[in-house]
Amino acid sequence: MKLRSAMGALTALGMVMTSSAFADGHGDGTLGSVMKNGSVQCGVSQGLPGFSNKDDAGNWTGIDVDFCRGVAAAVFGDSNAVKFTPLSAKERFTALSSGEVDILSRNTTWTMTRDTQLGLNFAGVNYYDGQGMMVPSSLGVTAATELDGASICTNTGTTTELNITDFFRSNNMSFELVAFEKADEVVAAYDSGRCDVYTTDKSGIAAQRLKLADPAAHTILPETISKEPLGPVVRQGDDQWFNIVRWTLNCMINAEEMGVDSNNVSGMMSSDNPGIKRLLGTEGTFGENLGISNGWCANIIEQVGNYGQTYEANVGASTPLKLARDGSVNALWTSGGLMYAPPIR
Repeated sequence: MKLRSAMGALTALGMVMTSSAFADGHGDGTLGSVMKNGSVQCGVSQGLPGFSNKDDAGNWTGIDVDFCRGVAAAVFGDSNAVKFTPLSAKERFTALSSGEVDILSRNTTWTMTRDTQLGLNFAGVNYYDGQGMMVPSSLGVTAATELDGASICTNTGTTTELNITDFFRSNNMSFELVAFEKADEVVAAYDSGRCDVYTTDKSGIAAQRLKLADPAAHTILPETISKEPLGPVVRQGDDQWFNIVRWTLNCMINAEEMGVDSNNVSGMMSSDNPGIKRLLGTEGTFGENLGISNGWCANIIEQVGNYGQTYEANVGASTPLKLARDGSVNALWTSGGLMYAPPIR
């Protein structure tokens, strides 16, 4: 998706924040640290096409990357004011808890344990997923229940280990788990024949399949064995930063529902629709209530796009991943999906 200049038509709404906007208590916490550093530090994967991955020019791309750019646009009025730290599944939570990163936007599943024991707050869900399995087509396997005794490759430090164990136990089957810390190590081990099965979230399978020597020689089995709501994460104990991150996602989802995108947002600034006026900051003080510009959401939409735009550009039907939204849980609620955001009012 082509990004528009951070100094475009929305400057009048306060795209570039001044120091006075952060008086009266806004200089502390994560927001104060982010402003002092001049950028948002975002933890991403070590390379998952469509979600967070470097392109041939070394630029980070993906739906999780776009979300972090959206937070930067909300805070600084500049979607480029962000730095990316690639993290393994094992080290991601330590990096967030220690303050190495401000946000974890890395295909991470929202679970009760992570909410209650790791000191994390999930800001919402930007992709609804479920764990699946992939096998070489040469095995002739058509269902996961045919995998008794199989060796299975996956990542350490993820929910996939527990899920696959639960699935095999509930079906009275045995298996051998072959786990690695780095995602590319898992893919290489599976591609070399070290294990019979590769398991992770189905979106991850679609992405990592592209890295195989012969992607067409592998079959994704039909079963979905878990619920994996994936979304951005922040540390607990900083409500202001949590609200900024949460409402960045809500902004992008609401914008799609209202038909506001990066191509028409400038024209929509003169809309008489009360909901659009609040969305774009021409009415109300919703940005000020977050401690940022009233044009925060307009900046996100102009520079990054609405949720549907980032989805289609990175993982949609026309991309190599071919994850169509039509009829899927990742469609808007108005189209039969689960994507639903609280209103700005």
